[in-house]
Amino acid sequence: MVVTTTSISDSNENLHCTFASRYVQESLPKFKIPDRSMPKEAAFQIVNDELMLDGNPRLNLASFVSTWMEPECDKLIMSSINKNYVDMDEYPVTTELQNRCVNMLAHLFHAPVGDDETAIGVGTVGSSEAIMLAGLAFKRKWQARRKAEGKPFDKPNIVTGANVQVCWEKFARYFEVELKEVKLKEGYYVMDPAKAVEMVDENTICVAAILGSTLTGEFEDVKLLNELLSKKNKETGWDTPIHVDAASGGFIAPFLWPDLEWDFRLPLVKSINVSGHKYGLVYAGVGWVIWRSKEDLPEELVFHINYLGSDQPTFTLNFSKGSYQIIAQYYQLIRLGFQGYKSIMENCLANAKVLTDGITKMGRFDIVSKDVGVPVVAFSLRDSSKYTVFEVSEHLRRFGWIVPAYTMPPDAEHVAVLRVVIREDFSHSLAERLVADIENVLKELDTHPPRLPTKAARVTAEKVHNDKGDGLHQFHTDIVETQKDIVKHWRKIAGKKTSGVC
Repeated sequence: MVVTTTSISDSNENLHCTFASRYVQESLPKFKIPDRSMPKEAAFQIVNDELMLDGNPRLNLASFVSTWMEPECDKLIMSSINKNYVDMDEYPVTTELQNRCVNMLAHLFHAPVGDDETAIGVGTVGSSEAIMLAGLAFKRKWQARRKAEGKPFDKPNIVTGANVQVCWEKFARYFEVELKEVKLKEGYYVMDPAKAVEMVDENTICVAAILGSTLTGEFEDVKLLNELLSKKNKETGWDTPIHVDAASGGFIAPFLWPDLEWDFRLPLVKSINVSGHKYGLVYAGVGWVIWRSKEDLPEELVFHINYLGSDQPTFTLNFSKGSYQIIAQYYQLIRLGFQGYKSIMENCLANAKVLTDGITKMGRFDIVSKDVGVPVVAFSLRDSSKYTVFEVSEHLRRFGWIVPAYTMPPDAEHVAVLRVVIREDFSHSLAERLVADIENVLKELDTHPPRLPTKAARVTAEKVHNDKGDGLHQFHTDIVETQKDIVKHWRKIAGKKTSGVC
């Protein structure tokens, strides 16, 4: 009789249970590909377990990006997740759906195209790529005009408010365009149209207005900007255009405030970008850029390729990308229609009011966001002598909420706020729950001992240095006594010591 022995490790492998296998006892490589493969069940379990430590997307109130879609759309996404959108000859229906989306958005934004005409636009990877493409079109148009006039064309600039999203700074830096920012002030956290027009000169390729500021959700006055800029163009002979960054507001204003003039109804508006993955109600990341007419998109920026089949025009920074975002956007547009989007945006606005009213009743905060704009609730502490909005934000994480705290851009750095983005999946009940959790956080912070004033804290640190010689003296003498200067101090440090992309 032959007795066969089986090692414990072999026996465990046969169990087909990850937690009975060696994989939960080994440290997996983090910077080098592992030497050996593992069962698919083990790989799934290990990755899935680590992902549990991520925050809950539904409770991430910092993000404008959609975190919920209907199961039917999820199925469409999964069925098309292996399609490369750029292969238009292989996937002609997906290309057709993109063109339909472009035309639907062009009509929504009152582009001067007829029912049978093809609108000029393209799907992008978020509004960042859309802004890069629009900016490039403005730069090339300006350069061509300057060349024709025999004038220098090496110092283009763009005028924006200091409240612009970082993608505008990226565009300016990547494509060598000077960014001229209109500074903010306390109580007015968007670009002042009059000051913006004052900054326009013969080298300005466009003025960028924001329909839905990231800071407060407020809409900038594009109509007034159009009037003032038209007057200046007439006086100077220039032809400075407007681009509208409607990343958030482009899917809100047409449904809630259809009479608000901000889009192609204004003659100087030549292009508009909008994020389908924000209030377009699609998962990240899809954006759109629409031009007023074919003349506003220089032909030299459009490439024609034929190695994927038939002749295919393309104007994107990214080549390969997934088709599923385009398909999901088309699903939402036909599924919801105008009335569906209107109802969802009305609900978002109503829930923003619930949250605003609840925060106001506490008597501890000032609301800095506006009633007309993206459904965002931004609020600052009336008294930050004992604790700050940053501590409130940190304590809210214990309840699962991710509520960002930040300081305003120049010249309003001394104002620090909390901001809650109201998305489609943020309900009335969740708004009430958040109010209750904020109240609980404030009660807890009220019981903490008061913080030392900055000046007193510095004296204490200096004494420790003198007694023990632990090197704290130089660090603390760099700290200054106002919140504004503290922010400048840390920004200075970050600028010196931080490298890479954040």
